[in-house]
Amino acid sequence: MVMINVIAIDSLRNISMGATFGFSLLFYYILFALLFFIPSALVSAELATGWPQTGGVYVWVREAFGVPIAFMVICIQWIYNICWYPTILSFLAGTLAYIINPQLANNAWYMLTVVFITYWLITAINLRGMQVSGFLSTATAIIGVLVPLAFITVLGGIWLLNGRPVNMDVSVRAFFPHISKPGDLVLLTAVVYSLLGMEMSATHAQEVKNPQRDYPRALCYSTVIILLSLVLSALAVAIVVPATQLNLVTGVPDAFNLFFSTFNLSWLMPIVVVLIVVGTIGSVAAWVIGPTRGLLVAAQDGCIPPILQKVNSKQMPVALLLVQGAIFSVISLVFLIMPTVNSSFWFLADLTTLLALSCYVFIFAAAIRLRYKYPQVKRAYKIPFGNVGIWVVCLAGILASVFTVLIGFVPPTKIDVGNIVFYELMLIIGFVGFYLLPIVVYRLHKRNNSNRPLVN
Repeated sequence: MVMINVIAIDSLRNISMGATFGFSLLFYYILFALLFFIPSALVSAELATGWPQTGGVYVWVREAFGVPIAFMVICIQWIYNICWYPTILSFLAGTLAYIINPQLANNAWYMLTVVFITYWLITAINLRGMQVSGFLSTATAIIGVLVPLAFITVLGGIWLLNGRPVNMDVSVRAFFPHISKPGDLVLLTAVVYSLLGMEMSATHAQEVKNPQRDYPRALCYSTVIILLSLVLSALAVAIVVPATQLNLVTGVPDAFNLFFSTFNLSWLMPIVVVLIVVGTIGSVAAWVIGPTRGLLVAAQDGCIPPILQKVNSKQMPVALLLVQGAIFSVISLVFLIMPTVNSSFWFLADLTTLLALSCYVFIFAAAIRLRYKYPQVKRAYKIPFGNVGIWVVCLAGILASVFTVLIGFVPPTKIDVGNIVFYELMLIIGFVGFYLLPIVVYRLHKRNNSNRPLVN
């Protein structure tokens, strides 16, 4: 259970953004672990053990609020993952550029080409079935995520022990954030997004021997491991790469390059690049198929047209994967619209976080609703202290989610996003448009079905 949590959540992608906060990153991670990370895990565990059917979030929201809202939420979950793919794949492209030509990391056409090719290759692999994609995801996550995270943390420790210069303020004063304007906080969305995903492991909570005792214990261990790995690796980047020079796409390989150059280990750079590329491919492979499975459950409730329910001989949702690929291809064109690769990366990361956290508001609300609507349903794990306990946990999660969504609409002060009005307009259109899309699809599908003549 601990390893499922670690593999599902730990990622190299957000380390560079976290490093921009310097030592105060530690404060933010502790705060949002208490307000969001742990509440999301506890709520997911209760819902997963009470409603263990395939479908996860869709089933939970459907039981609480009905099919239309559940369909909207699962569609948003599907869409925000599509928005996430270009960001993680651009991280891959930027890392890969280190063994080809580092200048390519700032070339929009190079980034777009690598992102396109890699995504469609991963989709083709997933179409071969869950056994192939499952093995790929687990193996690559361990090799390409956990190993580099541990390695860069060790290098940071050696750097400090050798008395090398530190490019950030490490003091009690620096631990607490200094905020002069809202734009200073917007990168906080990356911190919160790096803590998403506990609902994936919660579906296994009922499989442990004593969920009420063992799941919180697993949660405690995995929380410590995840927070330590994310915080220490981000701080390792921050101590060697000055905040003014941090690149959101190449911050991690930049840090590795500085470490290796200093310690005369430059020959290791190609090996680390390969590990990171492998880990990134595994992360994408793990998530490409997941949300589409949730949509297939929604299809059983008659939410989407039959043509989108088509599966291949391996029972993989081929129609949905192709539609997903088409939407992904359009979204990726943002690399040609935004002024820099850095701003493109940020825009997609920010939109992903806004959509993702808005979904969590529904999940927390569903947990409260189901406590009152179906009190008789047996949950192998139940948040302690009765209804008071679940209200406290869920309100903390809702407030943290809503706050982060609101701050996410503020233009960042540390990233050049070009024309502010254009940036804000794109963000609002993206957020509102993606929420309107499932509503329109659902209503049109229902209207077409109601107008279809009955056949004797």
